[in-house]
Amino acid sequence: MHVRMNDFVAVMAGNEAGKTGKIIKILTDKKRVMIKGVNLVYKHTKPSQVNPQGGRIQKEASIAISNVLPVCQNKNCKKNNKGVRTKKKILENGVKFRTCAYCGAEIITAE
Repeated sequence: MHVRMNDFVAVMAGNEAGKTGKIIKILTDKKRVMIKGVNLVYKHTKPSQVNPQGGRIQKEASIAISNVLPVCQNKNCKKNNKGVRTKKKILENGVKFRTCAYCGAEIITAE
């Protein structure tokens, strides 16, 4: 897959197009991702011992993984803070990493 956990991504298509956020969960079997603060939905809950009043809880819903791209953090890139396509580079010692297709800078995963 072209994105990983904790990647800072931009949504490219759908109702949430143009928004950015950090990936909090990847559903590999369904090919979907959950992004913090993007695609918020309400879940109606019954009163319980944990939540005695019940009510509406706002939470993130998943979106298709094909609708997101990682964001380039390089200040000199023409696509700075925008979604970019990635290339994979392999060093001589066998280390793999992702790079921006436009400027060649490494795509960094936020921890």
